[in-house]
Amino acid sequence: MTAFRELELLVRNLGEELAGFRKRAHAAEARLQAIATKGGGGDAAAEERVGQLETENAALRARLAAASDRTGKVLDRVRFLRQQHEEGAR
Repeated sequence: MTAFRELELLVRNLGEELAGFRKRAHAAEARLQAIATKGGGGDAAAEERVGQLETENAALRARLAAASDRTGKVLDRVRFLRQQHEEGAR
């Protein structure tokens, strides 16, 4: 049972981390969209910031994909262990 609780905590933490990455990615996209709609028209600092945000967004998307993959694997393992536990209890 302790292993299940540890896995549940791990899955919950990964889910929260995933939500944080998603929120940051959406915020970066919103900032980028706001800059683009203003028509910046040659503001070098804004264009540099847009480049930084695009890079950060790409990194966040990669981390998000990795976290999603890890979360899926942990959930699969929890399901397997729960099934094994239930079969052993019979």
